Amino acid sequence: MNPLEQLKKYSTIVADTGDIASIQRLKPVDATTNPSLILKAANQPEYHHIIERGLEAAKYQPTQQARLQTAIEAISVGFGVEILSAIDGLVSTEVDARYSFDTRATLEQARRIIQRYQQIGISRERVLVKIASTWEGIQAARLLEQEGIHCNLTLLFNFAQAQACAEAGITLISPFVGRILDWYKKSTGQDYTAATDPGVLSVKAIYDYYKACGYNTIVMAASFRNTGEIKALAGCDKLTISPALLDALAQEDEDLTPALAANLITHQARLSELTEAQFRWQLNEDAMATEKLAEGIRLFSADLRTLEQKISGLM
Repeated sequence: MNPLEQLKKYSTIVADTGDIASIQRLKPVDATTNPSLILKAANQPEYHHIIERGLEAAKYQPTQQARLQTAIEAISVGFGVEILSAIDGLVSTEVDARYSFDTRATLEQARRIIQRYQQIGISRERVLVKIASTWEGIQAARLLEQEGIHCNLTLLFNFAQAQACAEAGITLISPFVGRILDWYKKSTGQDYTAATDPGVLSVKAIYDYYKACGYNTIVMAASFRNTGEIKALAGCDKLTISPALLDALAQEDEDLTPALAANLITHQARLSELTEAQFRWQLNEDAMATEKLAEGIRLFSADLRTLEQKISGLM
């Protein structure tokens, strides 16, 4: 049995792609998308029907800006609907990264996204609204969870972000692995093994704290650079993995044992709940997390603007 098949016994496998053909081939339980993945998929001819439906949904809006916003939201949901037809689990659809510091705008768009799914006949229980793990994003997600809208907090790079998400009652977090490794390799000039990988160690610390304190928030490790990182986190609640790395795991031949196990973790008391000031200070003190969060928001925003330019040219 290859490592991928073994991994499925310990963790829920999530496909990190907007490519529906890959999802149909790989058969993950869940799938997650982001503006970068949707932009890549939108440039493929086989998905032009999703673009056309998005343009159709937007044509009666009164202004160009309203038409563009409606089209982008409809296209994002359109990809989500197609993905859901190929999986049994959940899909994550992302809020505009430019709202990362705007709680109200995040709330409003998240509600519109869920409404679009429901109008098509998709239950909100099958959708996670994906939001950046800023203070404003976490507070928006806190309110959405209270409304029964489940959230996936992304671009999560440090413990304070994870602690705040758990305290807000978030359904799922996506702590990044590979982007943390990228920063440390560039900063120190060192190479790391799976055992010393700073991204792997970050996820393990978060997972252990959540399980020790009895938090129900799901830990879904993300942004992998190699199969070693993935295998080092076998047993994590969920792992979101690119098609390329899923294929690589399927080609390997070795025995896999779980690296994380909730039943072996000793109970501990929860830390005092973070205030906004404490959250911002702890994030500020972590140069890696501060830089990678800002970079991630910029990159997602840039790809969204490129997608908007593409869609605007078709209107």
